[in-house]
Amino acid sequence: MPHGAAAEAAKVRQPVQQLKTLYTPEERLRRDATKWTLVQGILAPVQFLVFLISLGLVLRYLATGDGYTAATVSVVIKTLVLYTIMITGAIWEKEVFGCYLFAPAFFWEDVFSFLVLALHTTYLVMLFAGIGDPRQQMLAALAAYATYVVNAAQFLLKLRAARRDERIAAMNAPGISGSRA
Repeated sequence: MPHGAAAEAAKVRQPVQQLKTLYTPEERLRRDATKWTLVQGILAPVQFLVFLISLGLVLRYLATGDGYTAATVSVVIKTLVLYTIMITGAIWEKEVFGCYLFAPAFFWEDVFSFLVLALHTTYLVMLFAGIGDPRQQMLAALAAYATYVVNAAQFLLKLRAARRDERIAAMNAPGISGSRA
């Protein structure tokens, strides 16, 4: 057998490397059993809707100078929803992974979440301490919103990975072929 063919044959005989899944089977069971999964599933789209409305109001204020109060109230509401989803998310992470934050499966999302929290909190400090003028405050809100978009994308990628894992698990599960039972 030529050297190139021998190398290819050796590759074929090597065990297939296992795909790293987001959840262990035990974590998946805990995820599916906890009420906090549903809470997160409801809060995430609510937060995104609040974000979209607030973003429109902030951009309107920055473009026209009108609607400062509405924009301000919307950013405060967005920040409160963010705090709520972070607290309930930490509880969810504790129930699923055994730690309140920084579980290996969500480590970088949690790290970036702290930047999102810091920037939203910076806006609140500026607002309530009277730091900066309204335009500067709204620009701080936009910076917070930019990080929120990145963080939301991180979590959407995790959701996609979890769904991929579910499909793979379903394909590999023993069952009766063709059965709808």
